[in-house]
Amino acid sequence: MNPVERIVFIGAGQMAEALVRGLLAAGRQPDHLHVTDVAPVRLEHFHTQYGVVGSSDNAAAAREADVVVLAVKPLHMKTACEQIAGALTRAPLVISIAAGVPTERVETWLGGGARVVRAMPNTPARVGAGVTALAPGRLATETDLTRATRLFTAVGLVVRVSEPEMDAVTAISGSGPAYVFYLAEAMLEAAARLGLAPDIAETLVRQTILGAGRLMETESATSPTELRRRVTSKGGTTEAAVSILEARGVHDAWLMAIDAAAARARELSKLV
Repeated sequence: MNPVERIVFIGAGQMAEALVRGLLAAGRQPDHLHVTDVAPVRLEHFHTQYGVVGSSDNAAAAREADVVVLAVKPLHMKTACEQIAGALTRAPLVISIAAGVPTERVETWLGGGARVVRAMPNTPARVGAGVTALAPGRLATETDLTRATRLFTAVGLVVRVSEPEMDAVTAISGSGPAYVFYLAEAMLEAAARLGLAPDIAETLVRQTILGAGRLMETESATSPTELRRRVTSKGGTTEAAVSILEARGVHDAWLMAIDAAAARARELSKLV
């Protein structure tokens, strides 16, 4: 990524903020970044918190951009694209992080000639621990993918996929943090039923989930199945717990849940 290229974020939501924070931490200068939003309070926040200037004029901002990151909600994407379609005077790379919006749709809304890369980051990007999947549009080049990869590396890991795989990505990593939080909710409820004080339970649950994730990362050559087996002693407490999960069909329920998320992602792509 050219260190002096100008990156414009159309939309100043949480993911745009995560990316701005990550880029600044990686050495990007505030005056190389710009955000737009309809909410003055968000623009003021970016200015006071990060020194990044903002505005409400999408077209004016896009005219000065080398990279445009479309960070608006999916239902607002068409309008945002149409606002900047005639303002892409510097032929910028356009990156869309709107869930469920195909690159073909974005290309059409932008007039048909834009180089578009679709990105699916997830919420741990807010703490620099995200994972982002990238898929190229029809006109995007290898250089464009490299630039997008460098941008999202500022907030975590990056993988490349084909666009048809994006619905699966959404179901696995886009929605994935919620699955972990759902598990944490159940563990906290169980801890309360077992009489643990809330502060102790919070510490145990948060650190257990963090530690398990770190163990999977550190021992990446070992499958999750093997890691689970190592914790599950014959006749022990873990085996007692896992046997209940198996008897209640929890494994199959997770598969069905993720399939449902992927199906919904496909449905949403037809609604925008």
